[in-house]
Amino acid sequence: MMQTITVPITRLDKNLEMPAYAYVGDAGLDLRAAEDAVLKPFERKLVSCGIAIAIPEGHAGFVLPRSGLAAKHGISIVNAPGLIDSNYRGEVKAILVNLDAHAEFEISHGDRIAQLVIMPYPAVELQEAEKLDQTARGAGGFGSSGVSA
Repeated sequence: MMQTITVPITRLDKNLEMPAYAYVGDAGLDLRAAEDAVLKPFERKLVSCGIAIAIPEGHAGFVLPRSGLAAKHGISIVNAPGLIDSNYRGEVKAILVNLDAHAEFEISHGDRIAQLVIMPYPAVELQEAEKLDQTARGAGGFGSSGVSA
């Protein structure tokens, strides 16, 4: 059974729908644009979502791209995922980028532009070590596992 948490939300733009899940079982709540905007090819823009939230301590919000906008129009989020800490109380915004080389992308007030996932996280205590334990991967980094099996 899924854990439910309560997250207080203030609608800064009363004309926007509340963030909501599109389907039962979805992880991401749809975030909507609180403004009209046009993204030229390769342009980025900070777009207001018209809400402020109070994420409970021990949780964080992650603003993620919408897969349909990415696949159909090349719209993504510059700092994906955008991190919202539990002590932040300002307006939620998405830093959108148009990765299409040729077409502008129009955003209208109320459009679903991103999604918000709220997740728990552990408090981490770092412990300095002179040496780390050995693994099969070792220091192999980017591309170390290859492309095909």
